[in-house]
Amino acid sequence: MINSIKIVRGDGFNPYYNLAKEEYLTTTVNKGELIIYLWQNKHTIVIGRNQNAWQECHVEKFIQDGGKIARRLSGGGAVYHDLGNLNFTFCVRKEDYDIDRQLSVILMAVQALGIKAKKTGRNDITIEQKKFSGNAFYKQGDFCYHHGTLLLSVDSEQMLKFLNVDKAKLQSKGVDSIKSRVTNLKEYNADITVESMCKQIKISAEKIYNCSAVDYVINSVDKLKINELMQKFSDWDWIFGRKIQFTNHLQRRFSWGNVEFYIYVDKGRVKDIEIYSDAMEQNFILSLKEALKDCLYIKRNIIERIEILTEDKIMSKDLITLIQDDL
Repeated sequence: MINSIKIVRGDGFNPYYNLAKEEYLTTTVNKGELIIYLWQNKHTIVIGRNQNAWQECHVEKFIQDGGKIARRLSGGGAVYHDLGNLNFTFCVRKEDYDIDRQLSVILMAVQALGIKAKKTGRNDITIEQKKFSGNAFYKQGDFCYHHGTLLLSVDSEQMLKFLNVDKAKLQSKGVDSIKSRVTNLKEYNADITVESMCKQIKISAEKIYNCSAVDYVINSVDKLKINELMQKFSDWDWIFGRKIQFTNHLQRRFSWGNVEFYIYVDKGRVKDIEIYSDAMEQNFILSLKEALKDCLYIKRNIIERIEILTEDKIMSKDLITLIQDDL
């Protein structure tokens, strides 16, 4: 049961520091405590845990334009951040993790500013069927976070310029362009600001969890530990992953997201494998990669390895169909 809420504001616009701070807050949250981290990145593209940066955005053009590319811990797709976007993170222990309750904090805050928003699908918040908030999720042992974006006044031209838009994904949403899919909250309340949004999130959290929220500033010891974590998030290998020599390539979009296999086979075994996906269930993709290493390159054996994975039966079933059809 949540009996304490801390509101932590970002203290800079560096995505690597912000993502490190997010992980640190998540793995140090106390039992019965909720930490709401409110932060912003400047001119940044953040990709999901299992995505291929080179496919999701125009890497060289964006870096030349002064942008930063970062990889987060959660699954899902690539997003563009500028100072017209406010990020929120709910850091909490597993026993108090409640996505619907957490989303209701954001919904109530937006509605309090006179905007008729609603939750749609598994992880979107929309106005008039247009998306202004995407959400993603991460779990590490007993610790969890749920984070998302709030598009207040994001420069959509920059978003379109640097992100590679997956046309199949757009079509699955029933739209033909990213412009017709997303919207800014400023379109519905011209007076909205980052400060007014943060204030309403704090008020809504107090109402929904029925306890007071305090503004919390991290200390110098915390900052040292965050700086150590930052090295991971700014590391080239973490951000851009690796490219492998491959002998087979499989790709398909399912209801839960896109998946792409690069498989290197030597002497009849899977000697190396890279799997990219925008699926929310990032741990399943990581488990799948480990399960298939050194497997005999035979349909039956690969399917058996997939069948033993227990994280998500729907994904397992779909991937078995892909192996049966295309391998």
